[in-house]
Amino acid sequence: MQIRPAAALTGALIGMSALFLPTATAQATGRTTHHHTVTVAHRGASAYAPENTLAAVDAADDLGIDWVENDVQRTRDGELIVMHDTTLSRTTDVEQVFPDRAPWKISDFTLDEIEKLDAGSWFGPEFQGEAVPTLEEYMDRVSDNHQKLLLELKAPELYPGIERQTLRELRREGWLDHRHKRRLIVQSFSADSVRAVHRLRPDVKTGFLGTPAVADLPEYAEFSDQINPSYTTIDAGYVSAVRSVDGAHGKPLEVYTWTVNDGPTAVSVAAMGVNGIITNKPDVIRDALDDAS
Repeated sequence: MQIRPAAALTGALIGMSALFLPTATAQATGRTTHHHTVTVAHRGASAYAPENTLAAVDAADDLGIDWVENDVQRTRDGELIVMHDTTLSRTTDVEQVFPDRAPWKISDFTLDEIEKLDAGSWFGPEFQGEAVPTLEEYMDRVSDNHQKLLLELKAPELYPGIERQTLRELRREGWLDHRHKRRLIVQSFSADSVRAVHRLRPDVKTGFLGTPAVADLPEYAEFSDQINPSYTTIDAGYVSAVRSVDGAHGKPLEVYTWTVNDGPTAVSVAAMGVNGIITNKPDVIRDALDDAS
C-alpha cells in the first residue's frame, strides 16, 4: 500500500492548523484529548534488562507496568521466537558460538542452535545466560505476570504464513479466549500482514505501525483498530484526524506512538491525544504522565 504524496500533504496541513487551534479541533470532532494514556514497555523494560527477554518482561512487571511489546520471528525449523533484529548478532553471542555462519540470520538457525546462545551478556554481566525466548515461553511469562501484550509481527515478508502460525500459537496458549483477547493487540509495519490477521481472526485487535496519510485512514481502518506511528511524525492535528475515523471494530482508531524515553516529550505527546506511549523507560513515562495529570 503506497501513501499518496497529495494525501500526505493534506494530512500535514490539517496537522498544522490543529496545532494552532487545538481546542477548536477537539470541539469539531467531538473528541477530547483528556484521557488516560497507556504506557507500554518497548521490548519489555528494555532500558533496564536485555530487550525481548523474559528478564525484560519481569523488569516491566517489577515496575508495575501492565503492557509489554515484543517482536516475533521464525527459525529455520519453523519455531516462533521473540527478537527484534532479523539477525542474531547484535543481541547474542552468535558470532562467537557460530563464527562461520555469517550473516547470522534468524531464518538460517534452528531453535536448538538459538537456544545455545547468550542473549543477556551484551547488556550486562548480571544477565549472563539469558536466553532468546520462544513465543510460547514469552506468553507464559506475560500470563504469569498478569500483563498485557502488544505483539509485533517483525518482517513478515521473510516468513510466509507467520500470521496464521502466530494466531495458532496464541490460540493454543489460550490467548484468543474472551478474557485474554482484551489483553492482546497484534501489530506490524506491513499493512498486508495486519490485513491477514484481521481476515483470519476479525475478533483480534490490530494495529498498523506507521503514519498513513489522512486521506488513506479509512482504508487502513477496514482492518486496523490502531495507527501506531513514530512520535516524530505526528502532531495534534494528525492524532485528531486518526481518532475521528472508526476502526475495524467500530470504535475510534487509537494511536500508540513510539519510542518516547523522556518525561517532557511524553507529556507533550500525551497532550496531542494519543492513547498509548511505547517506551524503553516505562517508569519514567508513567511517572511523568501521572505528575502532569
